[in-house]
Order: sequence, then structure tokens, then C-alpha cells
Amino acid sequence: MKKKIIGIAIFAVLIAVIVGLKVISNMNGGSISGKVTTIYVATGGGKEDFIADEDVNKILRKKYKLEVVYDSWSNGKTIVQPLIRESVGIGNQSIIKRLGEGENISINDEGVSKYDALFTSDQRFYDYYKLYPNKENKESDRYTVLEGGLTLNTPIVIYSWKDVANKLIEQQIVTIDEETGVYYITDMNKLMNYILEGKSWADIGLTDLYGNINIASTDPVSSSPGATYYGLLLSILGNGQITEEGLDENLAKLKLFYQKSGYMNNTPADLFERYLKTGMGGEPMIVDYEKSLIDFANSNPSGFNQVKDDIVVLYPKPTIWNSHCYAAFTENGKLLYKAFQDEDIQQIAWEKYGFRTGITGGNYDVSSVEVAIPKTIKSTVTSLKMDYYNKLIDYLKN
Repeated sequence: MKKKIIGIAIFAVLIAVIVGLKVISNMNGGSISGKVTTIYVATGGGKEDFIADEDVNKILRKKYKLEVVYDSWSNGKTIVQPLIRESVGIGNQSIIKRLGEGENISINDEGVSKYDALFTSDQRFYDYYKLYPNKENKESDRYTVLEGGLTLNTPIVIYSWKDVANKLIEQQIVTIDEETGVYYITDMNKLMNYILEGKSWADIGLTDLYGNINIASTDPVSSSPGATYYGLLLSILGNGQITEEGLDENLAKLKLFYQKSGYMNNTPADLFERYLKTGMGGEPMIVDYEKSLIDFANSNPSGFNQVKDDIVVLYPKPTIWNSHCYAAFTENGKLLYKAFQDEDIQQIAWEKYGFRTGITGGNYDVSSVEVAIPKTIKSTVTSLKMDYYNKLIDYLKN
């Protein structure tokens, strides 16, 4: 009888230990039961904090049993280099050595470490990746895209200051929506002409600002955000329609616009930081993503409180989406694409990092941001095809 009681006691302790371990595991966002699938993703920039977010990864582990490994890739390299982990110095050392010696390696070679998915930071590269590689341009072999599409979106905006915005209202360039308080650039052509004509800030009544009117941006030749912005300008110059007939004239205007823009940062993070630190006197207007403001407000609440009453977000009419697109190459890759559509993950993407999700950019509660931004983005142009971007960038280079 005594042995039986001891046996029951030991069994009860084991059950308690197992239950305790399961509770602890669940609290940490994991699960001790069920196989966890590791997914390898080649990833473009601009979403590093989101994909590393602890709460996002808890949901992926606990709810979907997914562990994700993200390797950083520039968008352009996904086209010209084999999309294998060895291309970024990870994986099979013999393959890495052969690549370093200039050997032509493809995704189909034995021993390479393949990816389950590609997560670009620019829709044009996602669209282009789905096409057959152009071997004359030395493009690499590609995986077949099984499933994918727009996953994270943020529109191009122009950050400015209230004094600047008020003068642009007087010039009938900017309009305020009376219901929402959102500032819209309703005559982008006029603003571009002011820049092309060399009008100064003093000419529009901003006598404390020195120099000519300008909108600082990242370099479109070397930066994806800059290229997206110049693609928007090209669309606006063509009244939303880019045709071969008017292309040369509009490219010439953009070249002059580019030359008048002066020094350009290479990354939007550097430009946004400069905007915040130097204020209206240093950067009266800059081009960046809408998400930058929300990300900043969450990551640096004290800094945001210092500037929130002076910052103005100007929404060009139309604007253009910067779309982070996901392309699944394997069944495992498809699992992660489905997981990114989880409502809790999408809520984190918006509330903490400012990414709008879904096909139309969603309808969002913007009341907590404390700077006027619209619930929906209604006036947009479509992203340019790769051929037009290449023409644009080559023209600016030359």
C-alpha cells in the first residue's frame, strides 16, 4: 500500500512538472509540444525592428509553430546574385569559397542553402522577380513564386513644420481637410515649379529661412525610398500616365530638380534624424515614409513630445505606396505568408511601427498618434514598372 501511495505521489509530481513546464513555455511564447518549423527568408530593409519584434515572434512560435531566420539583402542583389544564403556569407563554406573565386553558382546547384521566401522592400522588385531572368543582363536564376503579395505598406509623405505649411497654404499649394486636420499638397506641380524656378523661402514670406525652397530626399540613384519618390514625381509630371512621348521632357525636368536638390542622405533613417535634430532651420521639408513618425513616437516618446506640436505631415495628392511584398517559394514559405495576415501581428505592425496592412492600406485608429494623419490613403498612383525606374535612374546618373 505504501509503495502504491509513493507511486501515485511520484506520478502526480511528474504531471505537475509537465504542466508547469507547459505554462512557463506558453508564457515565453513557445510550446514544448509540436514540431517547430524553421523558415529562411531573404529580406529587404526598412522593417528590421518589426521582424525582430518580440511579440510578433511569440505569436509566430506559439500560434503557428514557426521560427524565422531573416537574412539581409539589398533589393538589387536579389536580381543579379543567386538567392542563396551563401551569397551573404552564411551556410556552406565551400560554396562561399567558390562564389568568392568567381564561380558561377545558381540556386539549383547541389549543396547550396536555399530560401523559403523573399520579403522585398519595394514592389517593383517583387513584380520583376516573378519574371523570367534576363540572361543578357547577367540576371540570376530564380525560384518559382508559389504565393505572395503586398504585406506591409506605408505611403510617401513630406515632413515639414507648421510655419512652413501655413505659408504653403497661402500659396495655394497645401490644403487642410477641415474635418480631420490632415494637410494635403494639392498642387504638387506648383511646388515643383517653385523649386525649378529657384524661388527662395523669403519669396513666400519665410524670411528667417535662408536659401531656395527645397525638399530634401534620399538619393534616388542609390536609395530605394529616393527612387520611389522620384517615381511619384515622374507620375505627377505625366498627370498619372507615363508615356514614351512625354518621357524625355519629364525626365529632363526631373534631372534639373535632382541637380537643385543638393546634398542627399543615403538612408531615410539618417534624413529623418537630421530633420528632427536640426528643426525648421535645418530641414524645412523632407521626403520620408509615414511609418517613420509612428515608429519614432513609440520608440522615443519623450523626444516625440518635444516636437509633436510643431511637426506637420504633408500628404501629396496623389502619393505612392512603399510596399513590402512577400514571395513564398516553398510550402513552408506559404505558412509564414499566412501568419503575417494574423490580426494581432497586423495590429502590432500598425501601432508600433506604422505599417498599414492589407490591399488598400486599411482603415486605422489614428487618434493616438497626436499628429494629423488620415485613417485611409485614397489618392495614390501605382508603382512604376522596373523598366521606367531603370530609365529614370540611368538618366539621373548621366
